[in-house]
Amino acid sequence: MTELLPTQAPVCGFLDWPVLTDPTQWSADVALIGIQHSEPYAHDPRPNDQAQAPDAIRQRSAQISYGRDQWDFDLDSPLASLLPRCIDMGNVGWSSGSYDDYSAAISARARHLWKQGAQIFALGGDHGVTIPMLDALDAVNETVHVFHIDAHLDWRAEVGGVPRGYSSPLRWASSKPQVSGMTQVGMRQTGSARRPEVEAARSYGSHIFPAEQLHEHGWAPVLATIPKGSAVYITIDADGMDPTEMPAVMAASPGGILYREIAPILRRIAREHRVVGMDVVEVAPSYDSANGITAIMAGRLIVNVLGASWAPEGAMRRR
Repeated sequence: MTELLPTQAPVCGFLDWPVLTDPTQWSADVALIGIQHSEPYAHDPRPNDQAQAPDAIRQRSAQISYGRDQWDFDLDSPLASLLPRCIDMGNVGWSSGSYDDYSAAISARARHLWKQGAQIFALGGDHGVTIPMLDALDAVNETVHVFHIDAHLDWRAEVGGVPRGYSSPLRWASSKPQVSGMTQVGMRQTGSARRPEVEAARSYGSHIFPAEQLHEHGWAPVLATIPKGSAVYITIDADGMDPTEMPAVMAASPGGILYREIAPILRRIAREHRVVGMDVVEVAPSYDSANGITAIMAGRLIVNVLGASWAPEGAMRRR
């Protein structure tokens, strides 16, 4: 078993939650963790710009939620009245050593919280950071449906011999016995997927909804693919959202999902299903606008799931 070691202190706690980097203090109903790195590709810089995103998002906490007692119109309630005990576990950094050890350390932290029945939110990093979270889903006491928002399919088995980079998390998910199925939403234009990856995803049984299909037919067919009452893990790549609202991404693609579309959908999923975990990845802070709108959007996506999960009618509250 991988030893639990302290995390690195962030610039501040997400939403002013207490920052606890000591593993002996990791006991909570809700935990947030920053995961800065995935398995790197030889042609990409290390650290990449996305490694700075966990702290960039935390720094916008006052704009993500002005205060726990302020009325949140997305939730129709102050956040404080909904939430149980929440902690910020800090960041899992990586400067040396093997990626195997780094990935195992992330998974060990997630397993530690999931064995307590906690809900975990992760801030990436690029999309490869989802992989060690998927590895830890074996600590959840039921199978889990993956709900994925992205402009890209992310189904590469490897890129340049690297199997755990940002082009591979959903292919990796398909190999996990604890993943019962997946719904992928927002695909458009081109990415790393080729015909073999698309055919592999369809053969697996992934429910794929390109952005154009979503805009034409709405969300009802999407929601119908999530088994009733199932546990769900949500992974949101920032480039799945429309770049007019979430511009700080490395691969901006017009025609994405808008906040006014996804916020009520995330709340509905959280009310109807037990969202055991969620990550928001691929925010590139150097590309963000002066007001930090991409970081604010990332935080608001989390707040919608968090608030709906723990509202009186939410699935986490009903468990």
